[in-house]
Amino acid sequence: MAFKITDECISCGACAGECPVNAISEGEGKFVIDADTCISCGACAGVCPVGAPVED
Repeated sequence: MAFKITDECISCGACAGECPVNAISEGEGKFVIDADTCISCGACAGVCPVGAPVED
């Protein structure tokens, strides 16, 4: 199951740098995860200061 980024995102970009498959990109107002690319490793959730990435 892929991760998604909630509206809690503060657009700091910490998650994007941690994603081993580059599934995270900057969207409008928050970062977004490409569900087809996400491997559900949870690296993004581990570094997010506000807990925005959650399992979908």
